[in-house]
Amino acid sequence: MKLTVLVDNNTLIDRYFLAEPGLSFFIQTGNKKILFDTGYSDIFIRNAEKMGINLKELDYIVLSHGHMDHTWGLEPLIRLYTESRIEHKSQIAPTVVAHPLVLETKVVEGVGEIGSIVSKTKLSHHFKLNLQKEPVWLTENLVYLGEIPRMFKYEANSPMGSVIKECKSTDDYLMDDTGLVFKSTEGLVIIVGCSHAGICNIIEYAKKICHDERVVDVVGGFHLLNPAKQQLDGVLKYLETAQPKEVHACHCTDLHSKIQLSKVVNLKEVGVGLSLQYNGN
Repeated sequence: MKLTVLVDNNTLIDRYFLAEPGLSFFIQTGNKKILFDTGYSDIFIRNAEKMGINLKELDYIVLSHGHMDHTWGLEPLIRLYTESRIEHKSQIAPTVVAHPLVLETKVVEGVGEIGSIVSKTKLSHHFKLNLQKEPVWLTENLVYLGEIPRMFKYEANSPMGSVIKECKSTDDYLMDDTGLVFKSTEGLVIIVGCSHAGICNIIEYAKKICHDERVVDVVGGFHLLNPAKQQLDGVLKYLETAQPKEVHACHCTDLHSKIQLSKVVNLKEVGVGLSLQYNGN
């Protein structure tokens, strides 16, 4: 499997790509091509073009959760595919794989809508939808985790705004937050968006679904933005015990948290243009 960072808050030094507070990865495993999140704008498309990546040949679009920094790129992606059809250019119709709540309205007081600006109905006219709470195996070695059980009290214990479904507003605990797991020859590669479900919760569920205790890498946002001491201490203690071979924490992980993470794990730099490769089983 090869994972390429299309969008992150940072770019790699001397790599002339665009960055924004968002996340998007391009993943290729075997003959399958997956877009994991779409960032906030169209820069994932522009960066992909500079990297020679054709986003009109996707098999799957996987959404980690419904927030704007991961889904608002859906609109320019729809335009890309629509314009391609108008010009009679070759393309593959991908399937969107995500939690059933991912396209619902999400509101934060004082800000307003922070969820997807493309509705389920609209998106279904452009791409096939597979909205599931249960795990979905995209390939023999790559699985979408679905809804993550919440095990650790120090994680995912506070709502972030509200989610509105069927005209009813409830506290949003981001039950749609999820990730991907690749079964490599050395163990699990866990790919996350923001880890609102809790990075430790996600890792534990990944181990359960894949029947493997070995963790090779964790790539993505850890949602450690000025975290409470209890949360950060809990994550550090968990990772020190889990001992992944590497950790590529990015996006919604602040500098202080990265410094603390670097004391207990082999923390690596992340930025737009980074490519990572792992051997499959």
